[in-house]
Amino acid sequence: MALQQTLEIQFEEPQENTEIMAKSIEEKVEDWAKKQFGSQKYYTKTESINSEIDGALHKAPSKSGGSGSNFPDIKCMIDVDNRHIPVMIEAKGTQGDLIKLDATGAVENFTKKGDPNYSNIAKYAVNGAIHYARAILDFAPSYKEVLAIGINGYEQGAEIKYEVSAWYISKDNWFVPKHIADYEDMSFLIKKNTKELVAKLDTLGLTDSEKEAQKRILENNIDVALKDLNQMLRDEQNIVVENRVQLVAGMIMAGLGTIGVMPLQIEDLKGLTDDDNDGQIILRKIKAFLAAKQLPQEKIDTIIGVLNVPFIQSDLQISVEGESKLHTIYKEVKTKILPYLSGELHDLDFTGRLFNVMNDWVAVPDGDKNDVVLTPRYVTNLMAKLCNVNRDSYVWDFATGSAGFLISAMNEMIADAKANITSPSKLEEKVLKIKMEQLLGIEKLPDVYTLAVLNMILMKDGSANIIKDNSLNYDGTYKQGTNNGKPFPATVFLLNPPYSAEGKGLIFVDKALKMMNHGGRAAVLIQENAGSGAGLPYAANILKNNTLLASIKMADIFKGKANVQTAIYLFEVNRPHDEHDIVRFIDFSEDGYTRSNRKKASYKVNLRDTNNAEERYKEVEILAKYGKGVDGENLHYFENCYKEDTISLKGNDWTYDKHKNVISAPTHKDFAKVVSDYLAWRVSDMMKEDSLGKL
Repeated sequence: MALQQTLEIQFEEPQENTEIMAKSIEEKVEDWAKKQFGSQKYYTKTESINSEIDGALHKAPSKSGGSGSNFPDIKCMIDVDNRHIPVMIEAKGTQGDLIKLDATGAVENFTKKGDPNYSNIAKYAVNGAIHYARAILDFAPSYKEVLAIGINGYEQGAEIKYEVSAWYISKDNWFVPKHIADYEDMSFLIKKNTKELVAKLDTLGLTDSEKEAQKRILENNIDVALKDLNQMLRDEQNIVVENRVQLVAGMIMAGLGTIGVMPLQIEDLKGLTDDDNDGQIILRKIKAFLAAKQLPQEKIDTIIGVLNVPFIQSDLQISVEGESKLHTIYKEVKTKILPYLSGELHDLDFTGRLFNVMNDWVAVPDGDKNDVVLTPRYVTNLMAKLCNVNRDSYVWDFATGSAGFLISAMNEMIADAKANITSPSKLEEKVLKIKMEQLLGIEKLPDVYTLAVLNMILMKDGSANIIKDNSLNYDGTYKQGTNNGKPFPATVFLLNPPYSAEGKGLIFVDKALKMMNHGGRAAVLIQENAGSGAGLPYAANILKNNTLLASIKMADIFKGKANVQTAIYLFEVNRPHDEHDIVRFIDFSEDGYTRSNRKKASYKVNLRDTNNAEERYKEVEILAKYGKGVDGENLHYFENCYKEDTISLKGNDWTYDKHKNVISAPTHKDFAKVVSDYLAWRVSDMMKEDSLGKL
């Protein structure tokens, strides 16, 4: 026992304050916890639980932020119904050292800037245990869930007061620590009690607000990482912007790995000059990855054709003093980007963010002709909701870009499936069908097409129906799999078209809606003047077979990327518009967000919720779908920005400005304000006169 204690002390990180160190009873706390396991197996600091967990703890930064390994005080494994859950236990021995929470009640392991708060991680038991748990989730692919337990003890008179706090961290919960319970002892980990414990874990799902908050944190962190990488590619490696997106997308494919294909390791790139140069090695790994994902050979050939340019036809594979630029860049991608993709991606448009960040510094000489502008997630989410997307929807996009619309639709479909299907096996079957059969996207540009395929692979192989084609030549059928050649039964159409196309892009809308024989809805984000005459003759043609339900004047959502005023036009498909149909017009210019375009700033700096953005987006969804309500009960933020009116069948009066309220007669409020202003002026004037008289 003395030898074991000596080893444990050897790996304990030094305390800054010797007074605190002298008062700590940490060793007693550890001994107290270990005794409660009895004959049940546990592992001390120096013992190996298994090679994968040991490797993960070694790869992650230490709890003080250094490059050393991590040594939880106690480790164990829970096994219930073939479910293996590692348990990381950290002990402290001073009053007040159990846990550090932030103002919201969350474990404070990160600073406001999103950086690890190593002072908290090193000082507090729960914070340290969660750090170890996160290391396993980040670097041990076999594990999707971990328990983090902080234990603390301190002397209270002649007795020792013990504290135990248990937390659950999982990939399904997007790495957000969820509090299980506080306990008096460690008996909840004893085998006879673990079935009850595991049952409790399954009740600890995230709320919708927690999910959205975590998505925003993740988006910001990804944005920061991508901006740092872009800076390095530009300033240190002199990579032209056209190659940056392709380089990073290809390296992600090589570094992800999948069943039967090991991820590319940094040491695999050896800087050789023959056919085994670093470019060839990366490209072979990409081919293996795509083949393992069972992509058709035609798709693989298209993607490899795009990636040949940066990996083979450039000089990035040339070795200088034993290291190629590809090797240098891959180290950054492997350590800074891939950790965000190693688990669940949280259903975000990752490659859309990649594209936008890498192209942030591209000069746009003619913003209204900038066709490749990828739509923000909060807008694609809104449009999917406007179309009432559910588990049985069939959704297509004729200018899919990075597939952001399809990802938002997929999220809605899977959420609806989870809410309505109770059988786990039937739910799994339905989710697979959604990804493989119910989503279809078409993209013409080869490099952007590559991003869409990668994005849907990150969404767990929803790439089956991402088609490289000109949408205007597309025949409306599946192009692979068992449904190859059969019509795609679309019920939802989502689109942000290239605005330089005919009718400001309405040519794509006209074509797609004519092929939607099953009815449904369509939401189109388009240059606003497409609905005021610039979209003719397609706007008029669309009304012959479809009903305009709502017209939403949008804010400057593409600030700094395209100088266009946009609108969302919402349609009911396969019902001709009648001149008596009521259309809901909404001025959404004030959407609650304040935008800037600081190229080196993070996502949360460039997009700030300064005026109830979430609530405003929800209200617009309700107004567009249901109207203002019987007594205007749906109007809160947009009381003076909402109008219900009819349109002609000419297709030139869809915009909000053609229907907005123009108040010519003064109201009682106007009269009262004039009187109030006059009285205030008169009182001020009289006081001045009185003052002058006294002088």
